[in-house]
Amino acid sequence: MADRAIKLLIIGESGVGKSSLIRRFVENKFDDNHDVTIGMDFKSAIMNVDGIDYKVALWDTAGAERFRSLTPSFYRKALGAILVYDITNRESLVKLDAWMAELDSYSDNPNIAIIVVGNKIDKDRVVDREDGRKFARKHRALFIETSAKCDQFVSDVFKDIVEKIVSSEYFVNGNTSNGMTIDNTQDVDSSPSTCYC
Repeated sequence: MADRAIKLLIIGESGVGKSSLIRRFVENKFDDNHDVTIGMDFKSAIMNVDGIDYKVALWDTAGAERFRSLTPSFYRKALGAILVYDITNRESLVKLDAWMAELDSYSDNPNIAIIVVGNKIDKDRVVDREDGRKFARKHRALFIETSAKCDQFVSDVFKDIVEKIVSSEYFVNGNTSNGMTIDNTQDVDSSPSTCYC
């Protein structure tokens, strides 16, 4: 199954809920008092798309500026990127432009699949949904809003991006040799997609 390994990056500013999205997806848990990610974290899951199991490696990076020097190698061999912002913090959406520029600079995959995620829809909105959608359109990315806390549309984020990756010509033609080995996996159920592309 090594040829069915998919490396996904989860990127965005500190405090937007990247680790919470991953934890909700992989462990179905949420912790209000989650520690700040230092450097990088890694979790994995098995996802089934059209009867085929894929090992999905979820690479979580610290959003804090002081950890940015750790990230160039983090981008290598990634097939997808999940760009997360907080709908209660406009600056977190504005700063996705810098994250996108970093992704463009360091990614060795010209066909990387991208989904933009507005997180924390369980809270009072500051960023209009249309603003997130416009950012996604500008970068030819998928778009969805979620709540890791309330488990709203979290599995759809991962389902939609993995389906986009495995249906791409780049993936189908076998250009996915990424040399990843993933050990700690578990099955993950996906619900119907709610992507607002």
